[in-house]
Amino acid sequence: MTIQEAQQAVDKWIREYGVRYFSELTNMAVLTEEVGELARIISRRYGEQSWKSSDPRAADNGREALGEEMADVLWVLLCLANQTGVNLTEELRKNIEKKTRRDALRHIENKKLQD
Repeated sequence: MTIQEAQQAVDKWIREYGVRYFSELTNMAVLTEEVGELARIISRRYGEQSWKSSDPRAADNGREALGEEMADVLWVLLCLANQTGVNLTEELRKNIEKKTRRDALRHIENKKLQD
């Protein structure tokens, strides 16, 4: 699925099942919430945080939930793009070009990244 196809699929779902998009402000809050849920899993799986014994995600160290939370973040981001008229395919292409121009040597020459 391309990014454009993903934007279209989300829009179709919203129109068929979601009644309407939440407001942009609500979706920004939801995006923040979803990023927080993703951060919780990553901090426990890869960082120093530990799982609470009552957390059902502890059993598989958040493996199943990691992808699910990433998809939730992507979903809300696609919603925001759709409702604000942003073509994410084009914006990602431009962003990659910008980073390539700006950082062509920056990371390669960064001694902190060389082991």
